[in-house]
Amino acid sequence: MGGTDAKDILGLPKTPLSLTQEKKSRPQKESHRKPDGISREVYALTGGVAPLMPSIDVTHLKRPPPPDEKVAWQWLPVKSSARKDDLQLYHWVRVVNDVPPTGDYSFAKYNKSVDVLKYTDDEYENHLTDPVWTKEETDQLFELCERFDLRFTVIADRFPLSRTVEELKDRYYSVTRALLRARAQSPAELANHPLIKEPYDMTRDRERKRALSMVLSQSRHQEKKDAEILAEAKRITEMRLAARRAAEPDVPANENIGSVSPSSNSQLPATAVAPSTLTMADYASTLASLRMLHVYLRTYGLEQMVQAASSAVGLRTIKRVEQTLQDLGVNLKPKVPTKTVCDEHLELRKEILTLLNLQKQLQYKESEGSSHREGTYGAMPDTPKDRVFASEPFGFGAERPIKKEPKRKGPGRQSDTPSPAHKRPRKLKASDL
Repeated sequence: MGGTDAKDILGLPKTPLSLTQEKKSRPQKESHRKPDGISREVYALTGGVAPLMPSIDVTHLKRPPPPDEKVAWQWLPVKSSARKDDLQLYHWVRVVNDVPPTGDYSFAKYNKSVDVLKYTDDEYENHLTDPVWTKEETDQLFELCERFDLRFTVIADRFPLSRTVEELKDRYYSVTRALLRARAQSPAELANHPLIKEPYDMTRDRERKRALSMVLSQSRHQEKKDAEILAEAKRITEMRLAARRAAEPDVPANENIGSVSPSSNSQLPATAVAPSTLTMADYASTLASLRMLHVYLRTYGLEQMVQAASSAVGLRTIKRVEQTLQDLGVNLKPKVPTKTVCDEHLELRKEILTLLNLQKQLQYKESEGSSHREGTYGAMPDTPKDRVFASEPFGFGAERPIKKEPKRKGPGRQSDTPSPAHKRPRKLKASDL
């Protein structure tokens, strides 16, 4: 069937289609030309995609300088406003048409210094006297602070007397705060000043450093224990808050989770719930400090006692004990680990171990009795020798006999029984005659 016949059947016009309609032109792929200055391998890795970082136009690098400019690099001295001494430094400078650049050094704007307040003798006598510090020590401290830009670790190393970093900080900031208050016209001028708004606390700074050193010196086991304690404390507070909300439906939803009633706090140990004012880092440092003082939590002591009680049994038995506790609806770790609760928990674990041992003994006795019964039945005189009795797995009636399977012969083992009579005789050979 030709194309004309098909058009007749379908009722289509017989006019032939143009070549442009019959063959649709495929869209031409855009050819990405490899830019100059990039190797073919590097360009193939990019896949023709624009780079993430802007690249330098190679044509700009290869562009020759204008003919009227004469560029040269010269070794010239540096003039920097950041230096107060007479030291003369040099560097390479781009010079155009033999005219060197003028102005300050380009990196001098990055030189920042701290403005240290100065005081007079009258101001010191009226506002800055301290029985622990003399005027000469205070003068040396402020001189070093201006020289080393308040880098107190370096200042403590250079200070002639034995003073700690915290003592140097406390003296400097207290003197500066007293000068600001003495020179201010009204207290409103210093309301938003950082030294007045957030004064330096030497005791808090020492506690912060001590807690930080304890946290950094913790082992992974101690960090894991602290995380478990925090998670348990959070779970307890959330559970009690949910119980309070259920009892009092008018409690607002945005109540702080860390706020627990005093009556509920009396049932918990001192380290079970972290106060809401402490952060996670402070709470971890508190736990670390308690450990340094040889104070252990009751949950940790309970875990040690459980391990000591379960040391004589196997891992499978320990898992069975934990599974029994879960079936009874008892937590593996008590929610309120007081002394009484811990003792009752340990007693329950011992009773479960006793129960499991009794069940094991019962199963052993039952299997031993069933084996004796099977042996008695097999020794009865009415029982054929080639039949033994096996118990029905699902029946409640008498036992059915099963046939013994004959023993298989091993490979290469000769049979003692004569060959059957119907076996075909061997052909006689000429040598047999």
